[in-house]
Amino acid sequence: MSLFRIFDISGSALEAQSVRMNTTASNMANANSASSASGDTYRARQPVFAPLVLEAMGASPDGVAGVSVQGVVESQAPLRREYQPHHPLADEEGYVFLPNVDVVEEMANMISASRSYQTNIEVMEASKRMLQQTLSLGQ
Repeated sequence: MSLFRIFDISGSALEAQSVRMNTTASNMANANSASSASGDTYRARQPVFAPLVLEAMGASPDGVAGVSVQGVVESQAPLRREYQPHHPLADEEGYVFLPNVDVVEEMANMISASRSYQTNIEVMEASKRMLQQTLSLGQ
């Protein structure tokens, strides 16, 4: 595998983790947004990753050369329904619908994505140093 290919692989991972961090931030920002109907309530979102296969380019024996974001899906977990009769968005029974966002889980996702992002930056930095050292061998 070429050292230059490492930049493509780490770059795809950086892009994927960036999407993950943005999705997590969106979930956390909407964790307490109330609604009067279940259809209008924010639902937690999660990115879907898949291996980036580049068989035609001969990337590696198994053809895997990074990660791609297939999309972002909404969670099907049930919404929270709380009794808050004085809330302006409460229905006729006094209930409001709240998102199905678990803030603790989202914080764990954010930490994991941040560390993965940082690790891929370190991989790129190490590859850069190796390339620079290779170039300096000829001097």
